[in-house]
Amino acid sequence: MSTTLISSPPAGRDILRERGQREVFCGLTGIVWLHRSIQDAFFLIVGSRTCAHLMQSAAGVMIFAEPRFATAILEDKDLAGLADPNDELDKTVDRLLARRPDIKLLFLVGSCPSEVIKLDLSKAATRLSARHNPNVRVLSYSGSGIETTFTQGEDACLASMVEGLATGTKPAASLLVVGALADVVRDQFERLLTKIGIPDVQFLPPKNASEMPNIDGDTQYILAQPFLRDTSLALEKRGAQHIAASYPLGVDGTTAWLRAAAQAFDIHDSQVNSVTELPAARGRKALERYRDKLKDKTVFFFPDSQLEIPLARFLTKEVGMTALEVGTPYLHKDYLADDLTQLSAEVVISEGQDVEKQLDRCREAKPDITVCGLGLANPLEDEGFTTKWSIELIFTPIQGYDQAGDLAELFARPLHRKTRLAV
Repeated sequence: MSTTLISSPPAGRDILRERGQREVFCGLTGIVWLHRSIQDAFFLIVGSRTCAHLMQSAAGVMIFAEPRFATAILEDKDLAGLADPNDELDKTVDRLLARRPDIKLLFLVGSCPSEVIKLDLSKAATRLSARHNPNVRVLSYSGSGIETTFTQGEDACLASMVEGLATGTKPAASLLVVGALADVVRDQFERLLTKIGIPDVQFLPPKNASEMPNIDGDTQYILAQPFLRDTSLALEKRGAQHIAASYPLGVDGTTAWLRAAAQAFDIHDSQVNSVTELPAARGRKALERYRDKLKDKTVFFFPDSQLEIPLARFLTKEVGMTALEVGTPYLHKDYLADDLTQLSAEVVISEGQDVEKQLDRCREAKPDITVCGLGLANPLEDEGFTTKWSIELIFTPIQGYDQAGDLAELFARPLHRKTRLAV
């Protein structure tokens, strides 16, 4: 275990880098929001009964619903090498596709058990794609919780999609918006970007497998989520160019994000201002309801989702909170520089985690609200801290003008609840 203070030249500040015991949540949970984003995709987890129970409890799927994910359970004989798991997997996929002819894109999702027995899902995906071509395309990625944080499941999924993107079947995107978004947010962004004047806007992930984007050397991409490093590297390998920007959280963040996209296409700021004036005004009005409740309240972030730095920027700049420490699992400066530079020099920025040391700093700081993972929330509540689950900020639509007030409410609600309980 170690704690190191390192220099961060892009932001002109020091970063506290910690390497010790971490609290992490499984990357399989990315399926909970990804399966809602791609309407004709299916996510088949190759794992244990524990994986199945996790997904059932995390997703809360109604009993009458037909979910777009399931678990192919590795039995003891598979783990012991007494059966060929590839044969069993092929049979499972055949049964699934016979039952669900609506599936056009199938993801084989690795887990801790499948990685322990060295099951090569990449080869399995290639084999099954050839077997079910052209009706179904099969891809694979790892959602294992070994030494990862839960949002990396989405990153691995989107990176696998980039590697398999076809070329030449339709015009390439001029602008590619990257990151899973709720339909209401995606539609809002598509409408605004089109009004601003950016041609051929496409999204990754798409709503349907038939809408897979095309990219070439003229494609520029902008991230809607900050935790997509592997996806970014895969896109750049294919020739796409990254547009650096703040993330679209709150009114100012959304305007800066749209403006960065427009500037990449030589569109003047006046055009952006004209298109965004009314939605930005609505967003500011929605924020006013919560600014008095949040102003001057202190917040402490434990590393979990990789959204911590953009969230801290929103809370400090747009609703007047004070960030004491902002911890993030991984600090990818190339993708976070714009938000990072807007944080006060007094804010402690930490990368990685040594959980006991960070708990001690949190107890000493006594923040008004603590943002953390599920594993820490209940113990901290028991100690009298007010907490916000970081995973809720992934499940909830929070990007864009129309969601600015909803984002602020997510932080105001726990504080309001504590006040009422105190009375």
